[in-house]
Amino acid sequence: MRYILGLMCFFSFCFATQVEVSADKFTGNESGGFGKFLGNVIVTKGNDTLKSDKLIISFNKKRKPTKYEASGNASIKVFIDKKEYVGRGDSLIYDPIENIYTISGNAFFEERTSNKKVYGEKIVVNQKNGKYDVTSKKNKPVKFIFEVENKSIKSIKK
Repeated sequence: MRYILGLMCFFSFCFATQVEVSADKFTGNESGGFGKFLGNVIVTKGNDTLKSDKLIISFNKKRKPTKYEASGNASIKVFIDKKEYVGRGDSLIYDPIENIYTISGNAFFEERTSNKKVYGEKIVVNQKNGKYDVTSKKNKPVKFIFEVENKSIKSIKK
């Protein structure tokens, strides 16, 4: 119980916005530096949401989260530079120190505003520099889908 209270206090002080984690089951290991959440996991921070069947949050000695590892129906909805993004995959790793999301296994990531979609085996999104790195399986291509503006062509009258 002390670990859960420490975890909650830590989240409320470390982030400008409160982080809330809910799940069917929680186990923590203070000496091991991790907390494990199982079943119907939902993490919210402001407008950002992460959902999965399992989540492991790793902490350093100062109890600062160093990695979020979500697996089983992992999905996210995040806002980056006031744009909404959604993603999903078999697993998702978030590095809060480097601000990097890694989605693996049937990975999908979409910028909702412009309807840009990326599909691959592994998608790495770096929030700091805005770079994407997408890889695929040997026999399956990476897909990038986007919309282009259709300018109407006016017919010339004679």
